[in-house]
Amino acid sequence: MIAHLVVAVSAHGFGHIGQTAPVVRALGKRVPGLKITVRSAAPRFKILERFGSDVQPQSVNLDIGILQKSALEIAVAETAQAYQALHDGWQEKLQAEAKALEALDPDLLLVNIPYLTLAAARLAGIPAVALGSLNWADIYGYYYRGKRREADSILDAMLTAYNAALRFLQPAPRMPMEGLTNALAIGPVAQLGTARRSEINETAGVAPEDRLVMISLGGMDYRLLVEDWRDRAGLHFVVPDAWNVHCRGVTPLEELGMPFADVMASSDALIAKPSYASFVEATCLGIPVLYLERPNWPEVPYLLGWLEQHNRCAPLLSDAINRAGVGQLLEDLWSRPTPKAVVPTGVDEATDYLAGLLV
Repeated sequence: MIAHLVVAVSAHGFGHIGQTAPVVRALGKRVPGLKITVRSAAPRFKILERFGSDVQPQSVNLDIGILQKSALEIAVAETAQAYQALHDGWQEKLQAEAKALEALDPDLLLVNIPYLTLAAARLAGIPAVALGSLNWADIYGYYYRGKRREADSILDAMLTAYNAALRFLQPAPRMPMEGLTNALAIGPVAQLGTARRSEINETAGVAPEDRLVMISLGGMDYRLLVEDWRDRAGLHFVVPDAWNVHCRGVTPLEELGMPFADVMASSDALIAKPSYASFVEATCLGIPVLYLERPNWPEVPYLLGWLEQHNRCAPLLSDAINRAGVGQLLEDLWSRPTPKAVVPTGVDEATDYLAGLLV
C-alpha cells in the first residue's frame, strides 16, 4: 500500500520551505512509492524546485505568519487585526481545514508551521508532526502578549494546536519555544546544491578570477541598490529576478537557468537578511555571510548567535558600505580562517523519526 504524506508549509518567506524540503526529499527516498502533497501559498515554481517535480502542489493560504511592510519591517497593527479576524471565525475555519485534510486522506501530516492545520488534523484524527525552528505562538507573543486583550486567548489556541502534534521537531538553530510539551531537538537542516561554477562563469560572463556573490532576501520584497555600490571590481553579483537590474557585473538568478541551491553552492559569499535557510545553507557550504539588520524580529539573536559561532559573518550596514565599500567588507571575511564545516544532521534525524511513522 502506498503511503500518503501531506505537507503544510507557511509561505512567510521561503525559509519554511527551505527547512522542510530536504527532509521531505530524504523521506521520499526512504519510503518506497511515497505520495507527497504539498499545501502552501508559496509560488508553485518554488515548491517544485525545492521539493521536486514529483510532488503534488496545492495552492492554499494556511496561516498569517507576520504581515510585513517590507523584508525588514513588520506591519504590527495589521498583523494583530488579521489574527483577531482569524480567531473570531476560528471554528468555521477549523472545520473547513479538517474537511480539506479528510478529503486528502493522508497517512501522516507534516507541518511547518501553520497551527490551524495542526488543530484541524487533531479534529480529523490524522496523525501530525510539526517541524520548525520557531512557531507562530512565540512570534505572536513577542509582539502582543500583555498589549492586546485578545492575545491570551489566541496564544492559548496556538499552543494547544502545536502541542497536539505527535512531536515538534526543532532544528538548530532554534528559538527556545518553552510553551511546547512535545519538543524534540534535532541538528541543522539544509538543502545543499551542487557547485556548477564553470557553467555559471560561461553563462553570465564571469571571469575565472572574479568572486561570485549571491544576494538573496528569502522571497521578501526588498531592493538593494547594488548597481550604485562602489568598489565592485572583481565581484559578480547574482540578484533576484524582480530587481530588474541590468548592468555589468550583475546577473539575475533566472538567467542562469539552474536551481537556487546550485547557484548558492557555486558562490563565494552570500548577502542576505537574517533567516534560517540562508544562514544554515551558507554555513554548511562554508560560504561567508554579510547580513542586513532585521530589527524587531525575535528570531534574530538565536540565528546570529549560531552564525557567529559557525561561520565568517558581518553586518551589512549602510555606513559601512559607504565607508569601506562592499568589496572591502567581503575581503575582510575571506581573509578570516575558514571554520570547521557544519553537517546538516537534522535531515537524517527528522527522516528517521518520520519514516518510523510511515513504514
